[in-house]
Amino acid sequence: MYRYQVSIRVKGLITKTIIFADSEIHARLLAQYQYGMNNLISPPHKLGISEAGIIKPLNPDQARIKSMKDQVKRTQQAIKAEKARQNIKAGQKQLANLT
Repeated sequence: MYRYQVSIRVKGLITKTIIFADSEIHARLLAQYQYGMNNLISPPHKLGISEAGIIKPLNPDQARIKSMKDQVKRTQQAIKAEKARQNIKAGQKQLANLT
């Protein structure tokens, strides 16, 4: 038996669940039978051992550090997006000056 992850629609909400099956086709058929033919959003995706493992909750110190790291990533993405906007604006201004 292998673990397969599928996205399904339940009462209008999209959620992910794990199906235990012998093959991808078997997992798809089980999901369609259990949740309905039209409620299968994504095809089954075979999970490795690490992907299907249990995730422990973070303690407060770890959660604070993770939050700070996520904030740094979001800030870096915002800076990159702002630089791109400024470059586009400068290019549009140059194009307007040429005409």
